[in-house]
Amino acid sequence: MEISIAEKLGWVKLSEHRKKVVKDLSNDFKIPTEISKSTGLSKSEVSRTLKHLKNKKIAVCINEDSHRGRIYCLTDEGKEIAKYIKK
Repeated sequence: MEISIAEKLGWVKLSEHRKKVVKDLSNDFKIPTEISKSTGLSKSEVSRTLKHLKNKKIAVCINEDSHRGRIYCLTDEGKEIAKYIKK
């Protein structure tokens, strides 16, 4: 069963960490270290949050095979959710 954008939006809004990471990725491709610096979250918090966002298909890693310098961005659904988070 597919989860609706409204359900995913509600899930993102329940967590300050998820909101920060979605906002931070809304206009850019970033590595976790950059997300950590711009959001003030620890690297472990960013990694955990990215894992959850990937599981919900809100974010994606575009170079999954890399061991270092993994680049993340929002999916189309993630970009739609980011529009509502920014308001």
